[in-house]
Amino acid sequence: MPSGNLLSRRKRSWRANELVSRITLQLLDFDDGSPPEHAWRRKLSSHANRLKEFNVTFREAIRMMKLGLRLWSYIREEASHGRKAPIDPFTRESNRPSASQGVPLGGMGSGSISRGFRGEFKHWQITPGYCEMSPVMANQFSIFVSRGGNKKYASVLAPGQLDGLKKSRDDGISSWDWKLKGDRSTYHALFPRAWTVYDGEPDPELKVSCRQISPFIPHNYQESSLPVSVFVYTLVNTGKERAKVSLLMTWANSIGGLSHHTGGHVNEPFIGENGVSGVLLHHKTANNNPPVTFAIAACENQNVNVTVLPVFGLSGESSVTARGMWGTMVQDGSFDQDNFNAGASMPSSLGDTVCAAVSASTWVEPHGRCTVVFALAWSSPKVKFKKGSEYCRRYTKFYGTSPRSAVNLVQDALMKYKHWEEAIDKWQTPILSDERLPEWYKITLFNELYFLVAGGTVWIDSESLVVDADNKLNSILLEDSDSPLRDSTFNSTAPLIGFDPHEIDDKENVGKFLYMEGIEYFMWCTYDVHFYASFALLELFPKIELSIQRDFARAVLREDNTRVRFLADGTWGIRKVIGAVAHDLGAHDPWHELNAYNIHDTSRWKDLNPKFVLQIYRDFSATGDMSFGKDVWPAVCTAMEYMEQFDHDGDGMVENDGFPDQTYDAWTVQGVSAYCGCLWLAALQAAAALARSLGHDDYAERCMLRFAKAKSVFEARLWNGSYFNYDSGTSYGSRSIQADQLAGQWYTASSGLPPLFDEDRIKCTLQKIFDYNVMRVKGGCMGAVNGMHPNGKVDETCMQSREIWTGVTYSLAATMLLHGMEHQAFTTAEGIYIAGWSEEGYGYWFQTPEAWTVDGHYRSLIYMRPLAIWAMQCALSPPKSILEAPRVNTMDRAHISPGTLQFLQDSVRKITPKNGCFGNNVFNWDC
Repeated sequence: MPSGNLLSRRKRSWRANELVSRITLQLLDFDDGSPPEHAWRRKLSSHANRLKEFNVTFREAIRMMKLGLRLWSYIREEASHGRKAPIDPFTRESNRPSASQGVPLGGMGSGSISRGFRGEFKHWQITPGYCEMSPVMANQFSIFVSRGGNKKYASVLAPGQLDGLKKSRDDGISSWDWKLKGDRSTYHALFPRAWTVYDGEPDPELKVSCRQISPFIPHNYQESSLPVSVFVYTLVNTGKERAKVSLLMTWANSIGGLSHHTGGHVNEPFIGENGVSGVLLHHKTANNNPPVTFAIAACENQNVNVTVLPVFGLSGESSVTARGMWGTMVQDGSFDQDNFNAGASMPSSLGDTVCAAVSASTWVEPHGRCTVVFALAWSSPKVKFKKGSEYCRRYTKFYGTSPRSAVNLVQDALMKYKHWEEAIDKWQTPILSDERLPEWYKITLFNELYFLVAGGTVWIDSESLVVDADNKLNSILLEDSDSPLRDSTFNSTAPLIGFDPHEIDDKENVGKFLYMEGIEYFMWCTYDVHFYASFALLELFPKIELSIQRDFARAVLREDNTRVRFLADGTWGIRKVIGAVAHDLGAHDPWHELNAYNIHDTSRWKDLNPKFVLQIYRDFSATGDMSFGKDVWPAVCTAMEYMEQFDHDGDGMVENDGFPDQTYDAWTVQGVSAYCGCLWLAALQAAAALARSLGHDDYAERCMLRFAKAKSVFEARLWNGSYFNYDSGTSYGSRSIQADQLAGQWYTASSGLPPLFDEDRIKCTLQKIFDYNVMRVKGGCMGAVNGMHPNGKVDETCMQSREIWTGVTYSLAATMLLHGMEHQAFTTAEGIYIAGWSEEGYGYWFQTPEAWTVDGHYRSLIYMRPLAIWAMQCALSPPKSILEAPRVNTMDRAHISPGTLQFLQDSVRKITPKNGCFGNNVFNWDC
């Protein structure tokens, strides 16, 4: 745990009372309508700057020309089959991304909708793998106020300068009153909640707060899967006249883009239980994707009256137009009560847009207060991937697969949201109240979790995976009754995970979980990146983390002989090699067709297998789950043995092969490398510790002997007196200072294992990285650049060496915390806050990219790796099981037997995979 003051802030976020008057905050406080002390804040009038994407240099473009041509050809081939390539740098959204994001809606894994800080609903990810960035401008909240006489106010509760409005071709929307300037309205975000305070807009005598709540609740594996959000409006009348206030929620029957034009969409009103009523919008998706049903609703009580308009259109051809709807609200503040009896509408025609509206009206007495609550749910029970597999989403386990489950979802949300908030407060308060932590850290820690909702997550019910496995097995047997099912490998048509339905274990009953590497890199659970991001899941949803690890453990023991072309060099190989840790769980048929990534042959990567072993041991030590350790043990043995083939000279240390064979897949490595070598050392120690915990002492002994041998080689080849060289090659870049060179030590310390090196060397290296990679880039206000030459110049070897990786910066800061360097740690991580989240930064809030350059140009928005900020929290508050673990050096416990001495003399047996597998040698380590 840290001591004293961690960091005297150089920058800080806005305090609530600097943007909202103190009196208004006090008035709104009666119903939690007042925003919290710690939150990320913006005025609604803030300009949403366009973001600047990185450009490769001319030299890099020439070097990557052949790769680019092969990638272009592959993208076109996938498109011809109606599929999206995992990486497509050539296609760009027509809507350029801007600095306008906010807290997304809903729980995890049921499709996501984001909401900008100025109120627009955007970034639709209902269909797995596809993100429609454009806002649907008909989706709005609006307010209508009338006081005695002719005092009337009406406005959409979003600024009228929205770019999406300017581009709208719907004259109905432009006829609405977009009177909000936004200079007296503010947005306050602390994921999973957000507050928008309208301090006298549009009515100077009315204070309004909208609180957005989603059921993201750590360790709650039911409600955290729900596709629903609640919007609680707190109204305070500061005037001397009674005011009638009507709040309006409008929603288009659309999932973003032009889906509302495809026709066949149906709206119907409903009256539910406990005063909940609203409209269902049944959306017929295009391209044979599963349908979606939206529910918009409000809660009626003795003070609030709810009415609906089931259908209105955006063109003059509609029976009720957007213009006409708005006119009714301005005049009456409500709709006809008979609309509830309208029944389902006729399916919409091709090219038409149908919308619905829910109005909630109330009277607010002079100096009185009132609460009005809306809810939104979207029910898309089926997940269908492009290569045919279809599953039921996790929430269907509790709500079923009927489209009308959306009614139950909004009803429960409106009844339970206060309990959700109590759980969220209980989780967040200890961190928010810790005065030793910088304010920016508290805010960013929670807000970076946006990715677990907006990162294209898919969470399915395990039972549907069993059904899918049965179907695939039956299909194979029908096609070929003589189909061979070999002992430990399957042919390329067989699913790699869950081939045998009995093998699909969901011991914790949490389903199966996927999250994308990023919205621009379409691969599920990319493992080299999960290495950084997984601390968030381990801390908040450990059962999901263990489930993902089991998926990769099964994949280690599987093979897929399908031939694929690796685009970097044009060579061919097999999709999945037994013993190699999968790069990802696939794209268009996850869990069955692995390794969507095909730039390099990842079976030759040197970091994936060590990262697997390290994550397994970290999760095992943090959870104390013995059954998990036993289940994954064979895969750990296999993954470790697989790595022996990369020890080319028998010295115990693996070597890189002169191409980018690790997560830095554009940065060439030759010989022994700081990054992969350190990971290998840590993996040897972790494997030994796991072996001892499971009673395999001989195996542990052999690992530690390898460790001792490899460590001496590593330090002799790379230590230069102040840090470890990038690699043992002879190029100018080989002496580069890599920010991530102690990744193995980071995991070692995080898992409660003894340090890999002398503490003096570790701290000396971290200080060198801080002085050069952090502080020599704009005074530490950007994060840590990946590569820095010892002369103080940024390493321009390649695109990635000159980039600042946001997630790596957080993991570096976590390593510093683990070694008592608190000032350096928080200064380092604060650079990501300043550049990405602060008012003076580049505008990457709620869309933190993988990387940015020293001039702030981004690469790959909405990326998985920045979840590594939770590694900092794990360093500050380690799991109890790690804190209480005995501090015993594994080397001290090794008894050197005569047989082991002979083993050491003979060195490590080399693996030579034959026919794409290990044959009979996989389990020769007495697993």
